[in-house]
Amino acid sequence: MVEPYTRRAWIRQGIRVGALLSALGAVVWLSGLPFLFPSLGPTAYLFATRPAAPESSARRVLGGHAVGVLAGLLAYHVVAGGVVITASMGAATLGTLRLAASGVVAVALTTAGMLLTDTGHAPACATTLIVGLGILSSPLQAGIIVVAVAVLVTEQELLTRLG
Repeated sequence: MVEPYTRRAWIRQGIRVGALLSALGAVVWLSGLPFLFPSLGPTAYLFATRPAAPESSARRVLGGHAVGVLAGLLAYHVVAGGVVITASMGAATLGTLRLAASGVVAVALTTAGMLLTDTGHAPACATTLIVGLGILSSPLQAGIIVVAVAVLVTEQELLTRLG
């Protein structure tokens, strides 16, 4: 049986995650641009469940995702530029190999970059895969990712101040 306090904490944390992502969801709906992407979910989760943890600090969140975007762009455009991921890529094709290699290189570069800059934030490894696999790999999309992360960090700071 779940104790009432724990149940209330889960509800509060779930509501906080929803609140954090709602503004970006509204921007997606109004603009049609990808301001909401998979790695923001784990970032919002950390904000709601471990707000005081080092990996939830604004510096690490912004820095980690920025490193991930840069590493993903570098890996994709050097290793797999022009290859588009699809459901029917085919086994053992050069394109599939290039995308797989790009993803591996992107995560390796992101890990090294975050360690060098002390910006460790695990969800940024998902961001780098999103970029490194060519899903959001244009300069505009990379900029949108960084802006979306900054919005999420700003929302977290505001919610924390409001109590």
